[in-house]
Amino acid sequence: RSALQKTVVKKQSITMKIPQCTLLALSVLAASTAFVPSTPNLHRNIIPITSSKQLTTAPITPRQTALHLSANPDVNSRAPSSSGQDDPLEKFGVDFTARAAEGKLDPVIGRDDEIRRAIQILSRRTKNNPVLIGDPGVGKTAIAEGIAQRMYAGDVPDTLKECRLIGLDMGALIAGASYRGEFEERLKKVVDRVKESEGEIILFIDEMHTVVGAGATSGSMDASNLLKPALARGQLRCIGATTIDEYRKYIEKDKALERRFQQVYVGEPSPEDTVSILRGLKPKYEVHHGVRIRDEALLAAAKLSSRYLPDRFLPDKAIDLVDEACAKLKNQLTSKPEALDEVDRRIIQLEMERLSLSSDQAKLLDQKSAEANRARLYHLDSEIEELKLQQQDLTARWMAEKGAVDSYAGLQEQIAQVVFEIEKAEKEYDLQKAAELKYGTLPELQRRLEETTPEEEGENGMGTQVEKLLRDEVIAEDIANIISVWTGIPASKMLDSEKNKVLTMGQKLRERVVGQDEAIDVVTQAIQRSRAGLNDPTRPIASLIFLGPTGVGKTELAKALSEFLFDTEDAMIRIDMSEYMEKHTVSRLLGAPPGYVGYDEGGQLTDAVRRRPYSVLLFDEMEKAHPDVFNVMLQMLDDGRLTDSKGRSVDFKNCVIIFTSNIGSQDILELNGTDQDLMKERVTNAMKENFKPEFLNRIDDTVIFNSLSKDNLRGIVDLEVRKLEKRLQERDISMVMTPAAMDTIADIGFDPVFGARPLKRAIQRELETAVAKGILRGDFADGDEITIDSENGQIVITRTGVGSNSQMASNAYE
Repeated sequence: RSALQKTVVKKQSITMKIPQCTLLALSVLAASTAFVPSTPNLHRNIIPITSSKQLTTAPITPRQTALHLSANPDVNSRAPSSSGQDDPLEKFGVDFTARAAEGKLDPVIGRDDEIRRAIQILSRRTKNNPVLIGDPGVGKTAIAEGIAQRMYAGDVPDTLKECRLIGLDMGALIAGASYRGEFEERLKKVVDRVKESEGEIILFIDEMHTVVGAGATSGSMDASNLLKPALARGQLRCIGATTIDEYRKYIEKDKALERRFQQVYVGEPSPEDTVSILRGLKPKYEVHHGVRIRDEALLAAAKLSSRYLPDRFLPDKAIDLVDEACAKLKNQLTSKPEALDEVDRRIIQLEMERLSLSSDQAKLLDQKSAEANRARLYHLDSEIEELKLQQQDLTARWMAEKGAVDSYAGLQEQIAQVVFEIEKAEKEYDLQKAAELKYGTLPELQRRLEETTPEEEGENGMGTQVEKLLRDEVIAEDIANIISVWTGIPASKMLDSEKNKVLTMGQKLRERVVGQDEAIDVVTQAIQRSRAGLNDPTRPIASLIFLGPTGVGKTELAKALSEFLFDTEDAMIRIDMSEYMEKHTVSRLLGAPPGYVGYDEGGQLTDAVRRRPYSVLLFDEMEKAHPDVFNVMLQMLDDGRLTDSKGRSVDFKNCVIIFTSNIGSQDILELNGTDQDLMKERVTNAMKENFKPEFLNRIDDTVIFNSLSKDNLRGIVDLEVRKLEKRLQERDISMVMTPAAMDTIADIGFDPVFGARPLKRAIQRELETAVAKGILRGDFADGDEITIDSENGQIVITRTGVGSNSQMASNAYE
């Protein structure tokens, strides 16, 4: 203030003795474009510096400067700060080492070789930049986090002990850089800051391929060219991470950038290693979700994801399964139990009925109806009272169980925090605090945790053991249910309990397919080998050829197999080989090559299996396809995979592949039941004449279907009649068919050449059409009973029972 008072005015020029801090503040104010409009209260006292007269009449005091700076955060942020607020690494990066110190990083398990190799590259003098290359989800970013954890723990060479690992956010660098040169300026500041640290800062760039072309506009340099000089001289140490495809597409094309990085390949862990990783992550997910995770759930996540999610990679897909299963169970814990919800809904329903009956009681004039109404009201009152007692009991149990679960989750969180505090105290050599926590606090919390561990069963108010309303443990069935939602595969098919059902598979298939016991046995044995885990894991579940005349059940067996395995016929992917008679149609299976029409549409075979990787593949009428079609299928049958036109690998290891053909059907019809060995020899020779040996050699088994006899057709009639009965039951019409009528239908539909198809046409003509006409004419109505019999080789349909609708119609007619 005294310095501002010592001013000398000479010829309208001013000489001012001003402290350095005030000059600095004035320079900031002059640079601020928001100075005048953002401070309306100071506008009357502060005048822009345009002449010496204005300065003499309205001097700027340090107090006014301080007021302005405090009122304008934008101006204040432009001033240089010694506290590091303008550190570009804080704006555009994440400190992994600091997150490791706070315990916010997940433990890294089973990646010691890759971490050791990356640290070895970082210790080089020049070109000390490792790049982690691997498939999506194998753990590249986790390795960088593991390096940060080792830096914090001091488990690194001396050259890296005082280092920090900063994750560079390329999106934040580019965001908002709308003017030319702004992105380059930001990145240059980051590089300069790393250089100033003299090796103490190591950058981590996730998705490293994004630096190629990042920020490049007309006349600008991209990020990779700005980083190359510092990378080559060793002034900038950087860890990159990218996938194999993106490394090949972006990095390998830039040889100058590629030579500055040393590759570290990160492979997919085995299911056994994945289980170890999941066990290490288990405490983190238990604390986060407030549930418990059984070890069987971890084993199921690794095993089932490896088998049923072939398009993704371990351990990412297994971790996602466990995470979503925990989230689903947590949501169930926070909502009302199903048993209590059912009781609540029943009470509401009965109370609405009681209200309706109470309002109608005064209107009833008939004494009998009034007494019935009162009896019903009495019954409702007693039932509602009983349900309310049940509701109170269930609510009390629910709240008690919920409190126990919340208490257990809270103790888990406290134990995790104490373990972190112990590690931190040991790191800081605060041994007294570490001992107090380790031998005092931690054992007490663990004792309380064991006491509050929820039991499998609870007690009701009478002291009787009852099943719990809430379940807070993730089990293997929860994992299977999540995969079922993702893939559409029934959850029961994935669990060991399904193996018992497979033992009865032959019996189930015989209930639908008649007269082909040998073919059913071959198919059943192949599926049983797969369920037992004894088949080759690199090949499809089974690859079979069904041979036989038309109409003997080849396609029907494939449908029955699909329904048995997946509970629906829709799981069968059917490809009619008659559509691939020309050579050029082969590309439709895998997709058109680049540059051709239909390239973006994908292949009919590969896209169908990608959408439903666990299915029955039926190639119908295989002899009608062009021979080149089967060259494409060699890889599918041998290695269980195909590569489509876009370079994507499609997995067929969970498919049952069936080819059907009519080759040798004449020999089967002539020799069936007389000389089986000669028949099989002729059929085999016919196959060798039509298909190449390398294709036939990859087929697991060839199944010959026999021609159908009259006895077989009698069984098919029985199956078709049951279907018709179900359709009539929807109209409340019951149908009885005599054995004589079934024999007549079998005789009408018998044709050894065409198999069962004429029989279905006979059933449609003789039964379905006749019953439909009777319904349309009014002969049969809902509730009727009809009998189908045979007289002199003719089908006769009569009404033997009259339903209520028919009686009403006849009364109205009279």
